[in-house]
Amino acid sequence: MADHEARYRQAAATYAVYGVIYWLGGLALAAAGLGPRGRSGGGVGWFVVGALFVVVIPWLLARERAWVDRWILSRRDLTRLLAVLVAVRAVEVARLARTPRAAGAETVPVLGLPVPIGLGAGAFCLVTAGTAVMLARAAWSRA
Repeated sequence: MADHEARYRQAAATYAVYGVIYWLGGLALAAAGLGPRGRSGGGVGWFVVGALFVVVIPWLLARERAWVDRWILSRRDLTRLLAVLVAVRAVEVARLARTPRAAGAETVPVLGLPVPIGLGAGAFCLVTAGTAVMLARAAWSRA
């Protein structure tokens, strides 16, 4: 069984992988003309913010940072908040995967191959749910 600190390192690594996959998926959708929340185009700002999340959050989760714990949010509380938010995101992505539009009517080119939006959303849902589990495992583990 993994100890407390190892669980946080695993959660940090999982979140980093999730973030990179999610970020690359967003780039693929933007390249196909599908932006955040169904808007056309993505906007550079969304991708810069996404890249910051991919770097900063795993850095905060990997080990305790006294100044963050004291002035912002404890690592445990941050991880719990992220676990809930990522779980909600998994539900939303699952809903997207089940919409009629996502059932295969539209495709997005990924690495040169046409991938149905529903299939891509389903894969994102699995990655997102796995990330939520790893975050929850660290956040609610005993010290």
